[in-house]
Amino acid sequence: MRLLARWGGFWMSIFVLIGGLWQIISTSAKWITRSFFTPGVRLGKDAVVAQMVRVGVQSIGIVVVVSGCIGLILAMSMYPALAELGQQNQIPNIVGIAVFREMGPLISAIVLTGFAGASIAAEIGTMVVGEEIEALEAHALNPIRFLVVPRVIATVISLLLLTVLADVTAVISSGLISTLFLGVGTQVYIDNTLAQLGMSDFFSGVVKSLVFGLILASIACYNGLRVTGGAAGVGKATTDTVVQTIVLVIIADLMFTAVFLEVGWT
Repeated sequence: MRLLARWGGFWMSIFVLIGGLWQIISTSAKWITRSFFTPGVRLGKDAVVAQMVRVGVQSIGIVVVVSGCIGLILAMSMYPALAELGQQNQIPNIVGIAVFREMGPLISAIVLTGFAGASIAAEIGTMVVGEEIEALEAHALNPIRFLVVPRVIATVISLLLLTVLADVTAVISSGLISTLFLGVGTQVYIDNTLAQLGMSDFFSGVVKSLVFGLILASIACYNGLRVTGGAAGVGKATTDTVVQTIVLVIIADLMFTAVFLEVGWT
């Protein structure tokens, strides 16, 4: 019975999470839509820009370092096997596909989860503990509109731009080590990369980054808003945000890859 109770509690927590995320996303979409068609509703451009600076701009250095290392690792890992077959010139083809389709958006989402997702959850959770959310509601101000929506918009846009930056950085770092140390000609690397990559590869990564950003922001805001228990609750919210986001992002990546394979985008 205890085993069944734990198993039932596990699935119940998943359903609660899905319901909470749906509430966050649907309410945010409602306010964003109303901002375009209702003159009196504004989202606050300054708040969105401030969140983009905090979430996106401050993450650039970490994303560049991580994606650059990923490019180096991919090139060095593939070289021995390809060199045995005399196919080391195929390194740019494989790296380009791997980075643009999978590694770019996935690595950017994971880095942003640790850098910004936990921060968003802790920030909103601290507001809940300090009863600032209740103060907003007492003044008839919707917390979703003023706290969640700017963070969702900023995270989605930032992750999109960081994914493009990660793609370029990984390809360049892989090209540097391939041309300097692995015997691949510079022009060969450039030509093979351009010949291999298509618009479908770029757009598949872009679509993934948009969804990953929405998942990240929604989970962070959801966990922040449901904080209870003071400082311990804030710590739990940050931990839950990182774990849940990474798991859901990887599951979403798997689903996207399966769909893209079915429609011929891979």
